[in-house]
Amino acid sequence: MTDPPRSAAPGPHPTLSVVVPLFNEEENLDELHRRLTDALGRIGLEYELVLVDDGSGDRSPGMIDDLTRRDPRAVGIHLSRNFGHQPAVSAGLDFARGDAVIVVDGDLQDPPELIAALVEKWREGFEVVYAVRRRRDEAWPKRLGYYAFYRLLGAVSDLEIPLDSGDFCLMDRKVVDVLTHLPERMRFVRGLRSFVGFRQVGLEYDRPARAAGSPKYTFGRLLALAVDGLVSFSGRPLRLATYLGLTAIAVAAGLLLWIFLDAFAYGQSPAGWASTAVIVLFMGSVQLLSLGIIGEYIRLIFLETKGRPTYIVRDRTPRRNRADDAPRD
Repeated sequence: MTDPPRSAAPGPHPTLSVVVPLFNEEENLDELHRRLTDALGRIGLEYELVLVDDGSGDRSPGMIDDLTRRDPRAVGIHLSRNFGHQPAVSAGLDFARGDAVIVVDGDLQDPPELIAALVEKWREGFEVVYAVRRRRDEAWPKRLGYYAFYRLLGAVSDLEIPLDSGDFCLMDRKVVDVLTHLPERMRFVRGLRSFVGFRQVGLEYDRPARAAGSPKYTFGRLLALAVDGLVSFSGRPLRLATYLGLTAIAVAAGLLLWIFLDAFAYGQSPAGWASTAVIVLFMGSVQLLSLGIIGEYIRLIFLETKGRPTYIVRDRTPRRNRADDAPRD
């Protein structure tokens, strides 16, 4: 999509909300705040910073409270424990008040200086502006993993989810309102962002390395996020289990036919334990894989039907420049 849509631009005095999920980011928080305020100050719009503490165990909670005392535009949301990146983003979206909401990671891999370009696209009439990672300054195994995940997701998803686009984006207020009212609790935000539609456009950028500290998305967390994304937005893995079952039946029928033909032609059936062991292992593998795929869907159904909240807020600092400090309805 290259040409801007024909729609009304934001009002004469639009406001921005910047949602920042944070988990043990004490080494980056001050620099993040400095770069965000510099970048937002150059845009010239009224803004707020929604800093979401996702149950950090370092000095991040105290630093967030200190920033809210020094900066009236900063709002601190403290979750009761570590719920994960996607619930923390959801919490920030619920509390954001701006006419446009920008989601930025707290590790400075989402350059705050790119916000001006996101806002410019929004002013052109786009309602979702997502950042597309053109290049990653990370170790090759991680780059390879991300590359494979996005292409697998794109291949099996029931939706068209843009390749190499993370949570770094700008969303118009109408988009955020729709997102926050979706009933599901297991949230994959970038997938939901594609699901709701509206006028969307991508903006390419080079993703730098983490400024300081260790990555909070370990291999296990990334794998869990990938599985949740695949299961939440595609029914094809279930069909894959069906196809595997049909393939196993076809292989078994072929082997049975071979046994009968050999018995009638030569008077004996094929001998040897190796073929039997291979068949047993093959069938067992197909069954376990199918059960695992079905189990992932049952897990999501189980979590959704329990109705537990996506996150729990332990404490929050009041907005000093806004009267209403409750989440939007």
